[in-house]
Amino acid sequence: MMRRTSLSLFGVAAGALVAVGVTQPRLISNMAAQAASSDTYRQLNLFGDVFERVRSDYVEKPDDAKLVEAAINGMLQGLDPHSSYMDAKSFRDMQVQTRGEFGGLGIEVTMEDGLVKVIAPIDETPAAKAGVQAGDIITKLDNDQVQGMTLNQAVEKMRGAINTPITLTIARKGSDKPVEIKVVRDTIKIRAVRSRVENGNIGYVRVTSFNEQTYDNLKKAVEDITAQIGPDKIKGYILDLRNNP
Repeated sequence: MMRRTSLSLFGVAAGALVAVGVTQPRLISNMAAQAASSDTYRQLNLFGDVFERVRSDYVEKPDDAKLVEAAINGMLQGLDPHSSYMDAKSFRDMQVQTRGEFGGLGIEVTMEDGLVKVIAPIDETPAAKAGVQAGDIITKLDNDQVQGMTLNQAVEKMRGAINTPITLTIARKGSDKPVEIKVVRDTIKIRAVRSRVENGNIGYVRVTSFNEQTYDNLKKAVEDITAQIGPDKIKGYILDLRNNP
């Protein structure tokens, strides 16, 4: 008897809902939006419950900020491979990259056997003027051992305010003792475009990064190649965008 009453009540309610839907479609839309919003808040409550459980029961005390940042990163990475969260430091680094200049030494480096190896000093930069050479192995930055640092950490330490000094301890081929070189940081402009002539009549242009310097650098590269080959002799251009600069 109770079951029949319940079904009857449901039928009456459903009939009323259908009637309202026919006469007031906006109400149905609002109710659907409220239901979706309610479901979202339930999911957020679930996140809060998991967060509190981790904080209270995890074997070690977690870092709250890192937990939240990891959750935000996970959410954005779930959208597509190119969406990510920038913390304050990442945002500052991006601003440096897009400006195309920073306070630094002016050397291209890589990591080799846990140490920083100089690929080449950039012409007319503090590192080149101080005598840093291609192939030098940087073992210490001021009094800090490079061994154990990541490449990004070492690069971050070499960058800094203009007119501030840093001492590089270097292992150099042919030298029995470590070489110490004091370098004073200056404004370093990132070379966004590299160019050359191929086969006498083809211009090769490589864009290494997109920043505030890229347009002017690209324009100058085309002008230089045109002047070198001659406007009537250019067969074509190769625009190299490999590695998604």
